[in-house]
Amino acid sequence: MATLVPLSALDPALVEQLLDAAFGEERHARTAYRIRAGMDWLEGASFAALDDEDYLAGTIQLWPVALTDPQGRAHPMIMVGPVAVMPGRQGEGFGKALMAASLGAIDAGFEEGAAPLPQVMIGDPDYYDRWGFLADHTGGWHCPGPYDRQRLLVRTGNPAVLPAEGMLGPWNS
Repeated sequence: MATLVPLSALDPALVEQLLDAAFGEERHARTAYRIRAGMDWLEGASFAALDDEDYLAGTIQLWPVALTDPQGRAHPMIMVGPVAVMPGRQGEGFGKALMAASLGAIDAGFEEGAAPLPQVMIGDPDYYDRWGFLADHTGGWHCPGPYDRQRLLVRTGNPAVLPAEGMLGPWNS
């Protein structure tokens, strides 16, 4: 059974080692890193999963980002990911537990009746649709680097608040 702890409780070097193992050392060149460039991950919604022997098995980080529409208005969002599970430990439920914890923190963090910010990610649509992440509303969005349009996903309770077009990037409030 996984034990979830705040990501801030871990040595950052351990997190970096896990991310290198899960995604390779070339991961910093990925488009997702460009979208969240210069931002710090959100402490209240980023977690680590420890296995039964307290070894780091997985992490999830959430980031403040924005979709800037053609008129230059920035629409704040939360970027989910990376969701990283140690190779050899994938398929054991760590990723699902991390997603549930982070999305639960987002959903619980808003006053009654207020909607959480839309969440965006680059990921496998067949896997992440179970949490409501879909590519249905991202067709006119752009990213600072190469990406597969079908893998640019958004989760929101009200798609009408989403701009039809825009560029994803860091949230610079």
